[in-house]
Amino acid sequence: MFRFIIVCICVIGYLILSIPILIGEWIVGMFSKRAKDISSLRIIQAVFRVILKVTGAQITVKGHENVPKDQAVLYIGNHRSYFDILLTYVLCPDLTGYVAKKEMEPIPLLSSWMKYLHCLFLDRKDLKEGMKTILTAIDKVKQGISICIFPEGTRNKASSELDLLPFHEGSFKIAVRAGCPIIPVAITNSAELFEAHFPKIKPCKVIVEYGSPIYPDQLSKEDKKRLGSYTRDILLDMLKKNRAALDCQQPV
Repeated sequence: MFRFIIVCICVIGYLILSIPILIGEWIVGMFSKRAKDISSLRIIQAVFRVILKVTGAQITVKGHENVPKDQAVLYIGNHRSYFDILLTYVLCPDLTGYVAKKEMEPIPLLSSWMKYLHCLFLDRKDLKEGMKTILTAIDKVKQGISICIFPEGTRNKASSELDLLPFHEGSFKIAVRAGCPIIPVAITNSAELFEAHFPKIKPCKVIVEYGSPIYPDQLSKEDKKRLGSYTRDILLDMLKKNRAALDCQQPV
């Protein structure tokens, strides 16, 4: 429980104490939007690194060199834990917005920071509004801002992380219409940090692997038609490999 309490103090404390920072970032943005965007990115990355340090997680990162440094991308990841956002956001080389559920938008201060970081709020119950969010995401990518989305549509609570939910194909329109590569991100064992023994946070080994870029326009007509399933298969293979590697490391 100690780690959980410390993490809560870090999150709530930062949100309250960050009010002057929000104002400062807004002022910076009046003169240079790019400077404000990068500053906000680095500030939150630093906060997330502190929180991950508190959890005691042993994080192994693989394939980060696969992320292009000269263009925006669509990150596609599996989603098992609230910590998935932290685990991946600290590794973003440049501006990246996450697609979050609409229910988070009314949360004071948190939503302000999320908007500063180009996050988008998806209404999962309204198809029309959902499409507007996808179109906004396409515009973000065209502006050079990467987008990260968890296409299972919700946090997967299955007993095995290999039981991926179907990927919503609509998410992949972002890459197709923006003409950007897809980067599959396999997050292995993150639920063991918190969700597997709520409300305790326990140190564990986590693997975050970035797969090779997928360029939709280079795929066959059939694979392009089933882009969600195609990406899901690649991500699942990465999860199986890393799950096996972690299981081999477990004490007998």
